[in-house]
Amino acid sequence: MPNSALPLRIEIIDSHTAGEPTRCVLSGGPHLGSGSLAERLTRLRAEHDVYRRAILCEPRGSEVLVGAWLLEPVDPAAAAGVIFFNNAGYLGMCGHGMIGVAATLAYLGKIGPGRHRIETPVGDVTITLDEKDEVTISNVAAYRHRARVPVELPGYGVVHGDVAWGGNWFFLIEEHPFMLSLENEEELMDFTWQVRQALQANGVTGAKDAEIDHIELFTAAHDPINQSRNFVLCPGKVYDRSPCGTGTSAKMACLVADGKLKPGELWRQEGILGSVFTGRVEMDGDRILPYITGSAYVTSAASLIFQSHDPFRNGIPNHNGKPNGKLG
Repeated sequence: MPNSALPLRIEIIDSHTAGEPTRCVLSGGPHLGSGSLAERLTRLRAEHDVYRRAILCEPRGSEVLVGAWLLEPVDPAAAAGVIFFNNAGYLGMCGHGMIGVAATLAYLGKIGPGRHRIETPVGDVTITLDEKDEVTISNVAAYRHRARVPVELPGYGVVHGDVAWGGNWFFLIEEHPFMLSLENEEELMDFTWQVRQALQANGVTGAKDAEIDHIELFTAAHDPINQSRNFVLCPGKVYDRSPCGTGTSAKMACLVADGKLKPGELWRQEGILGSVFTGRVEMDGDRILPYITGSAYVTSAASLIFQSHDPFRNGIPNHNGKPNGKLG
């Protein structure tokens, strides 16, 4: 897509949720039509993907940023529609990002305390904002697809993990040799990236051959008030600074499947920074409905400028030179 296709200015608000950043796009983007969020995502990906890296990545951002494109909902009773995207492509849902969306809408005065519905490409999500600006999201239904799937890694032998859906596809590993701390960041990244490549090489997928693009490691929590600590590799070869909302949803689905978590019981999931999401599940027949509670904080309101003579107006290409991504 030519540089002239980008506007001169895009309005954004940045926030972080438990340390993980979200960039909400308010205005200045292309018109995506009035169809469902899934249809608008298809149009964004096929016709306007140049916006994704131009908005998120260097020189205006960083690889770790997650974008949230705020759109008019199909149902006017919903508070907003949102499409989540990152340096590698597009996300079906994003737990930390949805909490960031709630904080941004509250900052803009578009929502107040109470329950609000947000439309996403994979279904509607309900958010509840309390008087202290803490946000609880009612996520899409989660489930475990396969248990203890073996994958062989050079130097590590056979590693077992569960394949689960929490709004994105995860491979969840309990048995591994690592302490989950920032000091081990390089080793954790190398190991989880090897796991992801091994899953692809061995044809291990989610339902309907969906790519598993999140790898999640677990250990005991560092703070005994919490139940678990995690490290999450995200699709674009970056790690989640938060405890990961969709990853916590997938984890709770596995716990329910193993009889280790009952409806209404709290699960405090600690992330790699020590920040915490509080989760619980409710049941709708056999469907597992996850709830995630956390807080987000607005960090800036800004205009992204796209000068016509800027050689990196479209952003800097990623490490493999491929600008396009796909829905995870």
